[in-house]
Amino acid sequence: MRIITLNVNGIRSAAKKGLYDWLRHQHADAVCLQEVKAQHADLTDRMLAPAGLRGYFYCAEKKGYAGVALYARREPDRVSVGFGSREHDDEGRYLQADFGDLSIVSVYLPSGSAGAHRQESKFRFMDHFFPVLEKLRHDGREYILCGDWNIAHREIDLKNWKSNQKNSGFLPEERAWLTRVFDELGWVDVFRTLNDQPDQYTWWSNRGQAWAKNVGWRIDYQIATPGVAKQAGKEKIYKEKRFSDHAPLIIDYDRAL
Repeated sequence: MRIITLNVNGIRSAAKKGLYDWLRHQHADAVCLQEVKAQHADLTDRMLAPAGLRGYFYCAEKKGYAGVALYARREPDRVSVGFGSREHDDEGRYLQADFGDLSIVSVYLPSGSAGAHRQESKFRFMDHFFPVLEKLRHDGREYILCGDWNIAHREIDLKNWKSNQKNSGFLPEERAWLTRVFDELGWVDVFRTLNDQPDQYTWWSNRGQAWAKNVGWRIDYQIATPGVAKQAGKEKIYKEKRFSDHAPLIIDYDRAL
């Protein structure tokens, strides 16, 4: 089972950069996208159903903003959207597809980098989402939560960690919250179980030569319940072509969808 997650920073932009040509050759069973920045009326047939995949979208009410999507090779038993926070559900940040005893989620946490008001919204998301994560963790299902969490967890997860300790995405409160998700609730950072090397990033600023110099952040995750996390066998951050300021995170699991 191959699962890919990618913040596309605009699905129409990523499409023009060859995302769907690339996807056709990936043989993915599920693909989670974030920040689609589109309404349903903006989506082409290819965006709605790429070759061999079924598409499901949860768009933000605000045009050109946020939104998540999920493609699946097999039809889900059930698709649900939102997690019960009106503020954030209106922004299209959580889409869940159930397949037997496994659920795959495309999730997009807010960024706080636009200013204090957005950071406060991010903190509210974290407050609302933690009990949801606790409930999911103990409901007996396996979960893989794919997406842009907008938090680099540890110093190894971004290049310039010393100078970013007061910046959104690496604030002590954000990192401590993610530590609680892993250590207190028992969720697993799947990539790190397979790759403990430094310089593994999924996002690069468009400023300076961040991409060329690999001055990046690892803020895109597949975070899973322990059972399915143990079935992960191979990971890759795909950087040969660029579809966005983020890179696709690909993980293969030793199970069927």
